[in-house]
Amino acid sequence: MRALQKSRALRGKYLVILSAFLVSLLSGCATVEGMGKDVQSAGEAIEDASEDAQN
Repeated sequence: MRALQKSRALRGKYLVILSAFLVSLLSGCATVEGMGKDVQSAGEAIEDASEDAQN
């Protein structure tokens, strides 16, 4: 019973964190174009980091 309560509490915390992330993501880019630019810049950052790790 105690493990079930702990599991529900943890799931609730994850839901709050995920919701906050999604709200900040959606409010940060007001248009689809803005979101595309955000995704593109994130992809470029990942690409640069992987290239740096290989060298």
